[in-house]
Amino acid sequence: MLEQMGAAAKAASWKMALLSSREKNRVLEKIADYLEAQSQEILLANEQDLLEARRNGLSEALLDRLALNPARLKAIADDVRQVCKLADPVGQVIDGGLLDSGLRIERRRVPLGVIGVIYEARPNVTVDVASLCLKTGNAAILRGGKETWRTNAATVKVIQQALEECGLPAGAVQAIESPDRALVNEMLRMDNYIDMLIPRGGAGLHKLCREQSTIPVITGGIGVCHIFVDESAEIEPALNVLVNAKTQRPSTCNTVETLLVHQNIADAFLPALSRRMAQCGVTLHADENAIARLQDGPAKVEAVKAEQYDDEYLSLDLSVKVVADLDEAIAHIREHGTQHSDAILTRTLRNADRFVNEVDSSAVYVNASTRFTDGAQFGLGAEVAVSTQKLHARGPMGLEALTTYKWIGYGDDTVRA
Repeated sequence: MLEQMGAAAKAASWKMALLSSREKNRVLEKIADYLEAQSQEILLANEQDLLEARRNGLSEALLDRLALNPARLKAIADDVRQVCKLADPVGQVIDGGLLDSGLRIERRRVPLGVIGVIYEARPNVTVDVASLCLKTGNAAILRGGKETWRTNAATVKVIQQALEECGLPAGAVQAIESPDRALVNEMLRMDNYIDMLIPRGGAGLHKLCREQSTIPVITGGIGVCHIFVDESAEIEPALNVLVNAKTQRPSTCNTVETLLVHQNIADAFLPALSRRMAQCGVTLHADENAIARLQDGPAKVEAVKAEQYDDEYLSLDLSVKVVADLDEAIAHIREHGTQHSDAILTRTLRNADRFVNEVDSSAVYVNASTRFTDGAQFGLGAEVAVSTQKLHARGPMGLEALTTYKWIGYGDDTVRA
């Protein structure tokens, strides 16, 4: 089965690479329209996935990731329309010039070819990946989690319908619907068809892909994100940022999981934190120094366990630690962070600059919520993933991250001396 899918995707990628921006946008517009026109079928499939997921004891965080509703589906369709408006990077000349040999050389952006994506209970990823791949002239093979196979199948059916109505191969976007995990291992070795693999899931999936894949892998999406409240921070604005970063959508990878508080502001900040977190239903997991300042407040407080500093809660839980200074905050982030998104709340320019320069994450913020690490929020359109590694792409991966380049030389019967 996968052999046939791979061959179809590779054949489709040759055709997709030749499309003009207008032709690609026409497909995307049709996909967006069909997502809304056929929303009932997609939402019904999603309801069935949710029912089964609840029966199987899926966590509330994963249920939230899996769930679609009319508003979320419309937002997904609007994201596709936003991709239509973005500049097409394919064909862009990055640089070049005339060489002493007389050869005119240029470096031009081209599609990667076939993108393989493995992800869990995130049906929006199906559309995000498809739209970005199609815009950049790539084909895609998608393997969603078993929790969302019905939703993915219904969504891909709509996408393939749009492709075929535009005279393009349905093999440009395909989904592996079988929940058989053996197919993942088979997919990891399809280097003769798949040019780049992106796993979007937990640490176990990333480890499997790094160790077993014969295809170049881009990992990301695990976010143990931090916010450091500096001694110069203003309490109310800092609390507003923190509430947004923790509670807007707790199940996402750009949600803050650990709060670091400078000891010189802890006495004033932590009681105020307790009041705001109690209002939001957030449980605090605090170190010894923080508990002493939180125990009389209204928020639920527990002693933090050492291993919790390394894990994503993906829920209304927050680790709290009092640190001596900026040096200790940076050291903690280096030890426990996942190079995703980290922020400093400060009114001291020198400390802001140090944090930006010394925290080696894919996104670093000054006086802003970590929730901004998102392709749409960065103006990239929908994202295919958030990369936390350093090669080939980093941070939210938009259109350019789905291209490579080729060198092109133009001569006049030119030979090398």
